[in-house]
Amino acid sequence: MTDGIKPRSVGLFLILSFVGGAAIFSSTIAKNPVLPLLAQSLGADPAAIGLIAAASTVTGIATSLLAGRLSDRFGRRPLLLLSGIVFATAPFLYLFVTSPTELALVRAYHGLATAVFGPVASAYVTDVAPIRRGERLGYFSSAQLAGRAIAPAIGGALIAVGSWEWVYLASAVAGVGVLAGMWPLREPEPAGGGADSTETDMEKGGVATPTILATSIAEAGQYFAFGAIEAFLPLYALSIGVAPTVIGLLFAAQVGIRTVSRPLFGRLSDARGRRRPILAGLLVSAGATALLPFATDWEGLLALSAIFGVGLSVAQAATQAFVADVAPERGRGTALGVMSTIMDIGQASGPIAVGLLVAVGSYTAGFVGAALVVLGATAVFGIVVRSETAPGS
Repeated sequence: MTDGIKPRSVGLFLILSFVGGAAIFSSTIAKNPVLPLLAQSLGADPAAIGLIAAASTVTGIATSLLAGRLSDRFGRRPLLLLSGIVFATAPFLYLFVTSPTELALVRAYHGLATAVFGPVASAYVTDVAPIRRGERLGYFSSAQLAGRAIAPAIGGALIAVGSWEWVYLASAVAGVGVLAGMWPLREPEPAGGGADSTETDMEKGGVATPTILATSIAEAGQYFAFGAIEAFLPLYALSIGVAPTVIGLLFAAQVGIRTVSRPLFGRLSDARGRRRPILAGLLVSAGATALLPFATDWEGLLALSAIFGVGLSVAQAATQAFVADVAPERGRGTALGVMSTIMDIGQASGPIAVGLLVAVGSYTAGFVGAALVVLGATAVFGIVVRSETAPGS
């Protein structure tokens, strides 16, 4: 695993991977599966639940690009520490919410943590692992996904044996650990270039190429469906009689598959190219999403959730690496911030749009509508990126 990473940077990579796992655990357990259940208990209807679920992602839309650009100019570590402060403080605020509006505001603040951490941490990884990016980003993603995989199961168990407050206390413990773990991080050493070259590349439009935009739209399409599934699969599962503890396992199985497979699919994209895995993953995700409302028991939901996870893993093992391949050397933070912003637009739109479809129609209309959005993103990517434009190195 150290091949392709500067030897003195291996420790930084391992620390960041551990921190990433704890960070995603903290943010995921705060929303999955507890958030829609808490929102419903506060009197939120399906449309309002969609808005609450999207609130944290709206923060990402507003801040991810700025965070990436600031990290290019001033360094990765200060931005990572800022995200750590939010990870450590936001979970405590859930304990004081008394209305859907207050819950939405807390979600917006909590979203600042992942909005900053996402693009900046990914840029950090590309700094310390300049080659075989698909595989290295895959290992880093697997560390985060490990936290995401266990969070729903633990959250569901805490709800079953205790109360929702226990879930947010667990999130707080992990968040404080994230901030503590960030202190030993040192500033990475990029492969080359300087601050001036970053600004020059950005002025030339180097981070807004059709390839980067189309790849970002592809990921946004998948996250549109992902956001909708996170918000409404728990409620749909409850409506067909699935127990809360099993709902947590539905998401744990999905993310578990992603955790195991991401480095493998990342290595595949390094060796065989980025375009075909992205297209294949999008199609698999669309199919699984469309079939969700036709499952009538937990076994069917489990199988489709796992298939959706495979689609996410195949495509997203290549998307970030593809953007890093074609981005300017000293503008990767900005390019990944562009991608994160567009992705967040997709993830924020998913719960809102599907919430409206569920409110005026049915779960079938909501999930099938989400699948059509993924297919639209697939078409955009396929048309714009007709061939590999950068080596998958």
